[in-house]
This record gives sequence, C-alpha cells and structure tokens, in this order.
Amino acid sequence: MGFLRYLLILHLLWAALVFCQYEDYDFEDEYGGEPDQQPYYFNPNTQVEVPRFPFPVECAKECFCPPAFPLSMYCDHRKLKTIPNIPNHVQQLYLQNNNIEAVPAGPFTNATFVREINLSYNNIKFHMIDHGVFAKLSNLLQLHLQHNELEEFPFPLPSSLERLLLGFNKISRLPGNAVEGLSNMTMLDLCSNLLDDSVFKEKPFSNMKNLTQLNLGNNKLQTMPPDLPPSLQHLSLENNSISHIPENYFNRLPQIIALRMSHNNLQNIPHNAFNLPNLLELHLGHNKLKQVFYIPRSLQHLYIEDNEIENINVTVMCPTLDPLNIKQLTYIRVDQNKLTSPISTYAFFCFPLIRTIYYGEQNVTGSRPSQLRTPVFRRFLTPEEFQEAEDNHETLNQETEEDHEAEDSYFHPYYH
Repeated sequence: MGFLRYLLILHLLWAALVFCQYEDYDFEDEYGGEPDQQPYYFNPNTQVEVPRFPFPVECAKECFCPPAFPLSMYCDHRKLKTIPNIPNHVQQLYLQNNNIEAVPAGPFTNATFVREINLSYNNIKFHMIDHGVFAKLSNLLQLHLQHNELEEFPFPLPSSLERLLLGFNKISRLPGNAVEGLSNMTMLDLCSNLLDDSVFKEKPFSNMKNLTQLNLGNNKLQTMPPDLPPSLQHLSLENNSISHIPENYFNRLPQIIALRMSHNNLQNIPHNAFNLPNLLELHLGHNKLKQVFYIPRSLQHLYIEDNEIENINVTVMCPTLDPLNIKQLTYIRVDQNKLTSPISTYAFFCFPLIRTIYYGEQNVTGSRPSQLRTPVFRRFLTPEEFQEAEDNHETLNQETEEDHEAEDSYFHPYYH
C-alpha cells in the first residue's frame, strides 16, 4: 500500500506541473499575437462567416478537398465536361484545364460562400453561361475565365468582385452596362481579345473608381482608350496599332506607375506626355519613334529598343538640372535603333543614378546590324552585381520577348 500511495503522489505532482506549464504558456510569444494576413487577392476587410462543417468535409466525387485546406475544392486537370455540385462551405473553387463548355446555375445553388472561381483553360462560350449565375455569388472576389471561347463580356457580375481575368478569349463587344456596379473592381484583364476602338463609345471604365490595373494588350486598338479612371496605376496597351498619344492624355491618370506600350505604331510623342509624378517603368520598344522625350523625375527603367532613333538628345530628356530633386533613372535600353555614337556624358549629370545603358546592336546600315564600341555601359557595380549583370547580358536576346510569349503572365511584375 505504501508503494502505491507513493506512486499516486508522484502522478499528482506530475499532473500539477504540466497544468502549470500550460497556465504560464503565452501563445503571443510564439505567434506574435497577430493572425496571418489573407491572400493578396482577398479584401482583408471582408470576413465571410463560414458555417461549421464536419470532418472529413463534403466534397464532390470528381474533385479533391485536402484536409489541410478544407475551404478549397480542386477539380482541375480532370477532363471534366460539366461542373460538379459545389458544397456550401467551399470558398476557393478550381476548375481550370478541363473540357467544360457551359456554366449552369444548378451546381452553384449552395455555393453561398465562394470567393474565388478558376474556370480558365476550358471551352466556355458566352451563351452557355446561365444569366446571373455569377451575380448571385455575393461573396465572389476573384473570377478566372481566361483561355476560353467567350465572344462577349460575361455579365452581370456581383458588385463584390475585385479581380476579373478574361484574357485570351474572343471578346469583341463591351456593352456600357456590362461593368455597371463593379465599384470594387481593382484589376481587369482583357488582353488577347478582339476589342477595337468602338468599345469605348459608352465609356465602360469611367465609373470604376477603384480600378488600379487594366490590361488591354494584344487587341485591335488604334487610339488611346478615353475616359479611363484616375485610380489606374498599371496600364498595359502593348501589341495594338496605336499611332498617337494625345497632348495631355495622361493628365487624368496621375497615379500611373507602370506603362506598357511596346509593339505599336507610335511615331511622335508629345514632349511632356509622360510627365507623371509616380511613373517608375515605361515600355515603348518596337515602335517607330525617331526622337526622345521628357523623362520625369520618378522614372527608373526606360525601354525604347527597336525604334528609329538616330540621336538621343539628353537636353530634351532633361532640360534643367536640379540638385535637390535628382532624377531616378537607373536603366535605359536602346538597342536596335540607329545610333552611331553613345549617349552624351551630359546624361550622367542629369541622371546621376544611371547604372546600365544597353546599346546592343544598332540598325545603322539597314542591311546588317552593327555594334557600338561599348554594347553595354555599366557603372557603380559591385563585383557581385557585375557578375549578375554579365549573366543577364548573356541571355538578354533570348529573354527579350518573354513577356509576350508567357501567356500565363498577364501583367508585368509591377502588376502583381
């Protein structure tokens, strides 16, 4: 009995010690007291209350619902021809890379809490989408419909929507009421469609007050799109047939950070066209420019390769010197022009932060490309940076078109 009493006392002492350890444990020390932020494409101010659900969670038999991500249902890459019924607890629904041709309302009857739907890389046509099927999803934030067979803009859509990807379809019409009520939209991708200037007659984007990213690249535009919202920060218009930028066009777009207009028919640019306070990156390669233009203080990267520039007039780019407000330009790409001599050294007074000027090959003779004595000018590089620059130079020619060939990359890194 004495031995058993001794064991009982030891057990009670051990239990008390463990209880005290948990009493004194501060979870904030390990987790910082702050919950992890939600993914970037969700609105952190929007909290969807999901009903309690048993484990294992309900899941369509055609799909996979991993226990580690109980709010997600993965139905991608399964050769599906129809959309399975969606349980009401699902927030992320992945149906990309299938053979789906229609979007009926039935499977979404219980999808009350869905926030993201990916239907990219299917065979969906506009007339095969049940009217209002997306509009009823009041918590939907992100919708992927790129790489389908859509001929028209898929409206109506819920006012909650923030990101809409419609690239690589056959959309040629954009009715004025198609984007009505989408006041929360921040990103719209319409690249690689059949849009022409007529789509802007009804000013479809003018009331999208929160739109920051717009991709209209690889369409049939011949003029600059009018009445864009002043909230825009990233505008992509490459691979169109735009030949002119109106004077003061960008005065209504003061928040622009990155502008992509390569592969157009631009010949002359108004001197102060890009006098924007926040512009960081400007792509104007593969046009027909003959002269340079004013460079704003904020600009860091300038791409004017494959044009018809014979001389880079630094005084046009930088009319005055202001030691208190130095220009931020660090990189210029000017290969495939008609330069016969390097940029004047005066450029280094105007742009003291320049680190690289890529001259590459020049189209001087018209028959065979020629190189300047210094194909790449670099300064202020550490040995590590110099080696990295050398490595990048070796693959530059292969990487020149990567932004246009990578179909899944709808926006430049600035756009993400």
